[in-house]
Amino acid sequence: MSRITTPFDHDSAAAQVIAGVDLSGRRAVVTGGASGIGVETARALASAGAEVTLAVRNTAAGERTAAEIIETTGNKHVLVAPLELADRESVQAFAKNWDGPLHILVNNAGVMAEPLNRTPEGWEHQFATNHLGHFGLVTGLHSALAQAGGARIVSVSSSAHLRSDVVFDDIHFERRPYDEWSAYGQSKTANVLFAVEAAKRWASDGIIANALMPGGIRTALQRHVSADQLKAWEEFPWKTTEQGASTSVLLAASPLVDGVTGRYFEDNNEALPRGDSEYSGVAAYALDPESATRLWDVSEELLAK
Repeated sequence: MSRITTPFDHDSAAAQVIAGVDLSGRRAVVTGGASGIGVETARALASAGAEVTLAVRNTAAGERTAAEIIETTGNKHVLVAPLELADRESVQAFAKNWDGPLHILVNNAGVMAEPLNRTPEGWEHQFATNHLGHFGLVTGLHSALAQAGGARIVSVSSSAHLRSDVVFDDIHFERRPYDEWSAYGQSKTANVLFAVEAAKRWASDGIIANALMPGGIRTALQRHVSADQLKAWEEFPWKTTEQGASTSVLLAASPLVDGVTGRYFEDNNEALPRGDSEYSGVAAYALDPESATRLWDVSEELLAK
């Protein structure tokens, strides 16, 4: 397969990527759409005419964000719905309450490098939120995605996937010492593996799925990051939230990637294989088809308990 490239790059903003795209009649969901790059992802999709639902934990913040997006885009079809990804009942309720086709699903919400926290099931919270919650959401919405014809799933991963493969023997840190960055890294690898497997399983439904690294963006996502780590990142090529949302918007809506599926992008282009940099490239294990199938099966088993 040849590498997919576009005219856009690290500095491109979401508005540039969406320019000229018409999403009238399309319906989109953006998880975590009330903060960070989720806001700009939702804004870009709304600006192109899509009906956009912000799936958020804090519905009051979601309503404020929706009102602001409506004001700036003129699109009145910006909605808000509650979603707590670490709560299976909340995820199931969102999927059950959805009616009709769903053309675009951006799995954007997440937590990063937090202290050890477990769900009531005993699952490690970053894996439960970043992967299992989105897995349950997407599988619950499968029929809506299939109904849309040509639906796109966008899985927001991170260069932190380079920190850890999915450790199948101890996903939830029940026997190994907990490390917040390893936990975050494996959850972000899981985001990529999910896209790889969804692309294969659901190709006959016309559903495509891709993953991406949005870049470094200063948002509330870093609230658990230590001062020392933040200082070490001072030389990092940071993006604005508008730039950080651009690759999500590309994969969600651009005709430049029509039919492209099961791949990992960064800076609006398909990523190169991992090199010497700890902040770019894609690890081979994140695209491994056997691991992708295994993760899907494990995820189904966990959610079925």
